[in-house]
Amino acid sequence: MITKINALKEEINALRATTTEEVEQLRIKYLSKKGLVSSLFNDFRNVPVEQKREIGQLLNDLKNIATDKINSLKEGLAGQADAKAAEIDLTRTETPLPLGSRHPISLVKNEMIDIFSRMGFTIAEGPEIEDDWHVFSSLNFAADHPARDMQDTFFIMRNPADVLLRTHTSSVQTRVMEKTQPPIRIICPGRVYRNEAISARAHCFFHQVEGLYIDKNVSFADLKQALLYFARQMFGPETKIRLRPSYFPFTEPSAEMDISCNLCGGKGCSFCKNTGWVEILGCGMVDPNVLEACGIDSKEYTGYAFGMGIERITNLKYSVKDLRMFSENDVRFLHLFDAAH
Repeated sequence: MITKINALKEEINALRATTTEEVEQLRIKYLSKKGLVSSLFNDFRNVPVEQKREIGQLLNDLKNIATDKINSLKEGLAGQADAKAAEIDLTRTETPLPLGSRHPISLVKNEMIDIFSRMGFTIAEGPEIEDDWHVFSSLNFAADHPARDMQDTFFIMRNPADVLLRTHTSSVQTRVMEKTQPPIRIICPGRVYRNEAISARAHCFFHQVEGLYIDKNVSFADLKQALLYFARQMFGPETKIRLRPSYFPFTEPSAEMDISCNLCGGKGCSFCKNTGWVEILGCGMVDPNVLEACGIDSKEYTGYAFGMGIERITNLKYSVKDLRMFSENDVRFLHLFDAAH
């Protein structure tokens, strides 16, 4: 009898349960009227008189151990259930909803902002509906410049004042220069509009990030170093750049910047037309006329500016061949960029 009691005690001490149903089954097995502990009490009547005191004490201890063990298992599971219940968000819908995906333009724009933020640039924003002064005149565009023609610009109102959809985010730069004295170090991300035929390579609206830095003794070497840092952060540490002379009304000297093709490593492929180089942006030193038009002394301050299309950078990173896909809202296309989050 003593051997049975000790064996059952070890068995009870080793009990484990992961659900309340398992705990109930253990209670029935050991503590119910037909359970293993109760059966030992039924056998107690056959114990010799001289052993009844000792064995009766052992049986009572066994019953207490079994009861405490079952209660302990029950309390442990109740605590887990409470913790799990606390994690339930009662505001969620009953049926899980599919999650959306960030647009590739947003992914690349945020990455560009992060890179320039590390160089000390802050974000500046302005209206998409602008006037002639901020889009053209303040930026040294001649009165007969082709960009003022209806073929390039969406005009909302012509006379007595020209109101239009901005063709570049440089208008934000002029608004900042009008209200702020140097030093100025800003980037201007935003959407712009041009009156162009929609195709795989062009659209009537797209996105730009333009930058402006004005301070004393700013040089072209500062511009080159900033753009080299950007290119290597965006496309990899082995990226090379080259600057080619160009013309923009608001910068002098002006340049266009190419990067070594990140698809072929500069060896030449169809994307870079076998040149090993891909053009990504325009840049230059801010023309003194622009500084003076915005109320900044061009004899004391110099600066550089640059601008690039976000779609262009996105194409280089993700090889999107058709610009129309960025604005068609095809979720199959958007889900291709889930892993880029």
